[in-house]
Amino acid sequence: MVSDIEIAHSVEMESIVEVAKRIGISEENLSLFGKYKAKVDLDQLEALKDKPDGKLILVTAISPTPAGEGKTTTSVGLADALSHIGKKAAIALREPSLGPVFGIKGGAAGGGRAQVVPMEDINLHFTGDFHAISAANNLLAAMIDNHIHHGNPLGIDSRRITWKRVVDMNDRQLRHIVNGLQGKANGVPREDGYDITVASEIMAILCLSENILDLKERLEKIIIGYNYQGEPVTARDLKAAGAMAVLLKEAINPNLVQTLEHTPAFIHGGPFANIAHGCNSVLATKLALKYADYVVTEAGFGADLGAEKFIDIKCRLSGLRPSAVVLVATIRALKMHGGVAKTELGSENVQAVLDGLPNLERHLKTIQDVYGLPAVVAINKFPLDTEAELQAVYDACAKRGTQVVISDVWANGGAGGRDLAEAVVKLAEGKNNVNFVYDSEDSIETKLNKIVTRVYGGKGVKLSPTAKKELADLERLGFGHYPICMAKTQYSFSDNPLLLGAPEDFTVKISNLKVSAGAGFIVALTGTIMTMPGLPKVPASEKIDIDASGNITGLF
Repeated sequence: MVSDIEIAHSVEMESIVEVAKRIGISEENLSLFGKYKAKVDLDQLEALKDKPDGKLILVTAISPTPAGEGKTTTSVGLADALSHIGKKAAIALREPSLGPVFGIKGGAAGGGRAQVVPMEDINLHFTGDFHAISAANNLLAAMIDNHIHHGNPLGIDSRRITWKRVVDMNDRQLRHIVNGLQGKANGVPREDGYDITVASEIMAILCLSENILDLKERLEKIIIGYNYQGEPVTARDLKAAGAMAVLLKEAINPNLVQTLEHTPAFIHGGPFANIAHGCNSVLATKLALKYADYVVTEAGFGADLGAEKFIDIKCRLSGLRPSAVVLVATIRALKMHGGVAKTELGSENVQAVLDGLPNLERHLKTIQDVYGLPAVVAINKFPLDTEAELQAVYDACAKRGTQVVISDVWANGGAGGRDLAEAVVKLAEGKNNVNFVYDSEDSIETKLNKIVTRVYGGKGVKLSPTAKKELADLERLGFGHYPICMAKTQYSFSDNPLLLGAPEDFTVKISNLKVSAGAGFIVALTGTIMTMPGLPKVPASEKIDIDASGNITGLF
């Protein structure tokens, strides 16, 4: 079987200058990173402010399983398919994190004939955005400890510092550390820890900012911890925001690359979907909408996580509104939700598909009835899918009047997604009004309960004693109107990753509530969610290599 990287190498890329010209971006508005990558000048948003936006298509999925759903592959293939049927299309995606690339997931540039390229660059250091975010994050951390070392005039309580250092790698050893040891010259000893870069509030801020000044204002609002009186201390108090913004001055500009079929691809930002809002940057999405008639974007994980945050955070704060939604599923994943082990997925099992369908149906109900958006179900095709298994999905979706389309973009690129593209165009032509899951004026606890009952299908939330105290403090400090960013396992509607399918009668336990004041949302930590993942027993990095000619293998 030919690997993704071999397929990517088999296609000759176009100059990024030519790709940009296809949608009307001139070379003088690009900052080139070699021949195939560029950053697009943000001034173009202002220059094109009177130009009507294209239509935004959101791609989401059922709850992820180890069998794979192919959300990014479908997104890339759909953009190519829209080009196939004569539409001016572009794609807006997140940048991959090095943690999952070298961990369990591998790359995040699509697959088969539906990839964005140069895939090695995109999956590795790309244009350095994540390094800039790490540097800005860690500069703030260094300034906190330096302030305490030099007398602590702000009275920062070292026991209540909430700002952590970050590194873009899965490293469980860094979750909890003690630093500042071995004498006064090395700082003040305290407990600390690391998050992965994509979980940094600065990543979320970059992805929600409208321009460099908005970015700086958001950075100033970051709460790094609390003083001895229990009042918040901010990056503004530490006079850190200006220097942090300087480190991010290039990173804020969206990146432009291409698909294997030379469709323009805006790839920018990458917050973790089960910790942060899980969407690409507002700037990349808005810029793409000025240049293309149809923009395909993707929200992380399933419709209960990524899509909910896309609607309730990104759309609420930016004014963006999707015209249609694609819900991606595979027969293999449905069978896993129906109780079949991964090793048994190759055999026909219609009953397992039927048993797994409630997961798809709950996501579809949320999209259509809660968010109020038109949707099409895309079945990402695998060779061993049988007609009887597919028919079970057709029949279930027909009861809701929802079209099901086979997507064969992995094998055939844009040509394998023409039916999906036609269905999306038809859906997007209609008028729709996006509904939020909760109102801004709702209390924090009401928002939490509405997410659980309306999106997850559970009974509500149960707050730990710590979370109750944090909730009271957040409302006292004036953050009660902020939207909620639910940090929850991606594998289940519940906070228990083992409860697959569509569990009922469950309660989601909220262990902690913290404010990301710069990003403008409240993070609700549930279950045993981690902000610093660990590597699996056999990490993907063991299979990644390079030869004397610089050819990379094992990246997928």
